[in-house]
Amino acid sequence: MNLHPLDILMLLVYLGGMAAMGFYFSRKNVNTEEYFVGGRSFSGWIIGLSMVGTSISSITFLAYPGDAFKTAWLRFTPNFMLPLGVLIAAFVFLPFFRRGKVTSAYQYLEGRFGPSIRVYASSAFIIGQLTRVSMILYLLSLVIYEITGLSPIMCIVVGGGFVALYTVLGGIDAVIWTDVIQTIVLVVGGAMALFVIIDKLPGGLGQILSVATAENKLSLAEWEDGVVKPASWALSFENKTAMMMLILGLTGWLGEYSSNQNVIQRYCASRSANEARKAMFVCAFASVPIWAFFMFIGTSLYVFYKVFPCPEAAQMLSGELKAEQVLPFFIINELPPGITGLVIAAALAAAMSSLDSSINAIATIGIVDIYRRHLVKNRDDRHYLKVAKILACAAGAIMIGGAVALTETEGKTLQDTGTILASLLGGGVFGMYMLGFFTRRGDARAVGVGIVCSLLFTVWTILVEKNMLPGPAHVPFDLYYTGLIGNIISFAVGFLIGSLFPAKPRSLTNLTVWDQDGKPLD
Repeated sequence: MNLHPLDILMLLVYLGGMAAMGFYFSRKNVNTEEYFVGGRSFSGWIIGLSMVGTSISSITFLAYPGDAFKTAWLRFTPNFMLPLGVLIAAFVFLPFFRRGKVTSAYQYLEGRFGPSIRVYASSAFIIGQLTRVSMILYLLSLVIYEITGLSPIMCIVVGGGFVALYTVLGGIDAVIWTDVIQTIVLVVGGAMALFVIIDKLPGGLGQILSVATAENKLSLAEWEDGVVKPASWALSFENKTAMMMLILGLTGWLGEYSSNQNVIQRYCASRSANEARKAMFVCAFASVPIWAFFMFIGTSLYVFYKVFPCPEAAQMLSGELKAEQVLPFFIINELPPGITGLVIAAALAAAMSSLDSSINAIATIGIVDIYRRHLVKNRDDRHYLKVAKILACAAGAIMIGGAVALTETEGKTLQDTGTILASLLGGGVFGMYMLGFFTRRGDARAVGVGIVCSLLFTVWTILVEKNMLPGPAHVPFDLYYTGLIGNIISFAVGFLIGSLFPAKPRSLTNLTVWDQDGKPLD
């Protein structure tokens, strides 16, 4: 497809604005405190909107419309638990990260369990994020390829290099402010796409609602081969039930807001604990409607292609083509000039808001938790700032290289590899934090055994599902719950070992919920 000059202009304006922000904020980055946490000076509204941008990513723009187009809204259910998860995190978890000018999510782990656990968690985060950003950039290249016809590798190199440029230069200031802009662009782009759908349908919005309601497309149900299966509310690890999806959502969000550096770094960048709490609530009460909005776009596209059928849409419903292609397909074929450029910018924004945050977080963790803590101590701050920028450049290069490598990989292999690596690296981390926050048990030994058991459980699950072990061909639970069970194992084993082999007596002041000193937070 050849882009209209108006579309090209929209893209150039958007990209030029992002680059200009990187150069502008580069002048402020004279020390690591500014580069990592923006001088701890941001208001809750700005941090909250940037957190929305970080959390929505390409999944919002591609996966949510695709899932609602092909099925119903069951997989959206975990998102309903975000406000409750944020409420708990704001008053239970936040205090642990607002004392002592913490910069890293993993500084807490050293105070609670020792330096080895901090190194493990920070290393797992870095590897996991490098894998994640490579996959996001790869997926973005596919979208831009489908829309513009440019080669995927060119899209990867240009897009990845651009994000790395303004992130390396601007630090967390550029990340936060560009994420705010990208959140706005994403919502406006999605709104324009929905407006065109409604405008082209003979019955407009009413037709979408009536058809979707009649065919249960708005229900919390599972679809299999075009048949609606109402979700059960039972407690069961064997099936995707509505109740289990809610539990999965709550534990997932609690994990996100207790141990994810991308989130904890925003806590630290806020000017006060109250502003950090405001940011969390802004994120929660903005994210859920935005996610629901993009789910509704997918439902609307189902009605649109029911009224205006085409072979490609039918293949997406049948599984011959990926359902995630439905929104890019609509953009290519239905949007007018100018609007197409805006929606492409929204697709870019969805990916960039995740990529820039992760690159900066990798540099932060690399310096704070590993380089300055263990490898090169007692150097002046200018040295650490220089190395941080080098690490950010290296993260960007690895991201681009990983995405290019994925272009040569079979799609199913890519998805499997990413899922396996994410499960292994994330295994038991949330359980580790819960052990630290809510008990006085455990040390590095107990946590280490818990991590090993969680990893062994995950490896066993993978090997069984791939028929690489004798015995049953499937595990006795739905794979959606692998992470949840792994965290339960991590917590339970850590608690048990900590009880059998108690840690040496020491002060746990401000390290558990039972040992708070009651002093005001920073």
